[in-house]
Amino acid sequence: MQPIVALGCGLVGEYVIHRLADEGHQVVAVDIRIPESLAHHSEVISIESDAQEYVASLKDKSIVINMLPGRIGHRIREHLVRGGHSIVDLAFTEEDPQTLDALAKEHKATMIWDIGIAPGLSNMLLAQAQREFGHLDDVSIHVGGNPTQPDEEWSYMAPFSPSDVIEEYTRPARIVRDGEIVTVPALTERHCIEVEGTDGMDAFLTDGLRSVLSTINATNMAEYTVRWPQHIDRWLSEGKDTPEEELLAAWTFDRNRSEFTWMKVRCQAKNEVRQWTIVDYGHEGDGSMARTTGLVTYALASLFATKGPEYCGLGHGIYSPELVNEATLEYVLDVFQKHGVNVIYSK
Repeated sequence: MQPIVALGCGLVGEYVIHRLADEGHQVVAVDIRIPESLAHHSEVISIESDAQEYVASLKDKSIVINMLPGRIGHRIREHLVRGGHSIVDLAFTEEDPQTLDALAKEHKATMIWDIGIAPGLSNMLLAQAQREFGHLDDVSIHVGGNPTQPDEEWSYMAPFSPSDVIEEYTRPARIVRDGEIVTVPALTERHCIEVEGTDGMDAFLTDGLRSVLSTINATNMAEYTVRWPQHIDRWLSEGKDTPEEELLAAWTFDRNRSEFTWMKVRCQAKNEVRQWTIVDYGHEGDGSMARTTGLVTYALASLFATKGPEYCGLGHGIYSPELVNEATLEYVLDVFQKHGVNVIYSK
């Protein structure tokens, strides 16, 4: 079996590589710095290199996972597409990879992008509701990865690139209201939401809908990020004036601190409701966001490697997560169950 090329070995990337290697896939891990846990794994070939230079050296078409920070990950996409690779893309960026669709078809490349938990699994769940109901009246996604207890500082640790978190807080949010796509400031529509195991957390609009703005038929649709009230209060009062370097240091992920990821996807059509709640508290040193995000990425990379993109209903071109078939969603949910991530489905 051809090795899977994994670009980026951050918290999520390291987790994904371990899952693939433990399953028996040989993985080529590429990053400027390779974590110690990967450097000695028998199924992992570790290459400390600039990712773009490594991609340029690839001679054969490969399965490539792009798990680089957004700004870097976007720069490499066109090179991956021109190489005709099959790409699972987790680099969260403002830029829309769909603009590369014609180029991907020309070079016989396949890319599925935004393939994490939200966006990613959330998109697949919306597509499932639309398969059942057709038009949806109201759609809401609430999602966040946070420490289990607040503190006197930021009450937050960044489980993925802190720079991407900052962009999430500052980029205007696109939502659907009365059937129309509208743009509103990020962090608006702030409200308290009940989250199991807490006395309530704060939710606010962020620009997480992305591709579903045009692929899901809904009257009203919005995505909200969930944080401790202390965190968002501090961001609103001083966050924009705090140097990015200070925020990166303050939000460093602490593997020894308990944390959890929580997501609720709710879809209503007339009087019918479909709701999924995903909860994870991490496991054996693996963080919850690395698990919930990484398991979706791992699942698609595994399917690409063993059954090909066509099993997921994908040909050549650029695809967003909601365009995979129902069998792919079922596989992802099975992977969650196998790894102990709690998924609660209700009508």
